[in-house]
Amino acid sequence: MTQAPALRPAICLAFDFGEVRIGVAVGNSLTGSAQSLGIIQAPDNATRFSRIADFIKQWQPDALVVGVPRHPDGAPHEMTLRCEKFSRQLEGRFAKPVFCVDERYTSVEASSRVTRKQVDDVAACIILEQFFSQQSSTS
Repeated sequence: MTQAPALRPAICLAFDFGEVRIGVAVGNSLTGSAQSLGIIQAPDNATRFSRIADFIKQWQPDALVVGVPRHPDGAPHEMTLRCEKFSRQLEGRFAKPVFCVDERYTSVEASSRVTRKQVDDVAACIILEQFFSQQSSTS
């Protein structure tokens, strides 16, 4: 996983990883905005990564962003480790820089905006917008 240096204007794909669903969003670092692309709900890893490959082929992102959950005090938990593993798998499979973003409370914020069926992809948008905001504050 790559530390987050300032990016030149770039297209990024973001993922809100879950064991059942993965929310996907795309955004542009120049505008700092993101839009949801949908939810990957697949029975196995091969199918999940095949769907991710389709998104990467379609959008040709410069970087990938993954939300990593933590306890409210910042301590890691079981899903933290799974998200970090997912990040490493993305980097290894697709040879793109992968940035991790602390995603505490993104699903809560997404739930306040939309219905439960849309939470994962909206959470991916929030993760990506948070990443862009962090990038602009460090440049």
